[in-house]
Amino acid sequence: MNWPALRSELRRTNYAGRPVTLAEGAAVSALLATGTALAGSRRDALVLGAVGALGLADDLLEPRQRRAGRPVAKGLRGHLGALCSGRLTTGGAKALGIPALALLGAAAAPRPRHGAMVAADAILVAGCANLANLLDLRPGRALKAVIPAAAALAVPSASAPARGRRDAGQGHPCGDRDASGRALAIAALVPAAAALLPDLREHGMLGDAGANALGAAVGLAATRRAPRPVRLGLTGLVVALTLASERVSFSAVIDRIPALRAVDSWGRRHTPSGSAEDPDA
Repeated sequence: MNWPALRSELRRTNYAGRPVTLAEGAAVSALLATGTALAGSRRDALVLGAVGALGLADDLLEPRQRRAGRPVAKGLRGHLGALCSGRLTTGGAKALGIPALALLGAAAAPRPRHGAMVAADAILVAGCANLANLLDLRPGRALKAVIPAAAALAVPSASAPARGRRDAGQGHPCGDRDASGRALAIAALVPAAAALLPDLREHGMLGDAGANALGAAVGLAATRRAPRPVRLGLTGLVVALTLASERVSFSAVIDRIPALRAVDSWGRRHTPSGSAEDPDA
């Protein structure tokens, strides 16, 4: 393994013109998969590890395509358009692979649902993976969404007695749906919290590898723990935001709303005047 070459491939210049590394995202993805496996679910770990691997492939290969002068599709519409024309981009591979992995994760849950609800759960997981990546455009932004969501999903449930929860698991290594959802949320929360300060200080960034994997983990945890009306509402919201992102700049919207702007800028380094503040880059 040529480590200096790999470090060079992971180096990027961020929106403020500062050097950052995507090694942060690769480490977050690896820690997430490892934590999930240690919690007892190898199936979930394989799903999340594969999501991170697809993201890392996109992180590494897209810049090479750019340097080679090949056309690079942007956004969901661009990648799907490339697929329709017979060209598979790295983003197109994610657009195919992440939903398939999300479906596997939904179907492999304890006491899996059937039919339409499995499909709905897969949409939520894939949508969360994509949404986290869409938010990873400024330091700390994606993590400020992931950390509160993961923390809320990690709170123990006081509803079912311990024995009832164990029995409901039917032999699943993580117990029942609620227990496996908590395990996923905790596995996401730990590396996300560890990455927050380096991300805010602009030493690194999540990239597709970290953002896709964390988003998928939070989405998968939500499918295990949230009641049906909440899951369906979250799915509708995630789909709506994904479609809106094709036409609207999240950065521009955040900058126009004082409360969102304050949360978004908390902990971030001062941006020098005159730096490139493109809306979504």
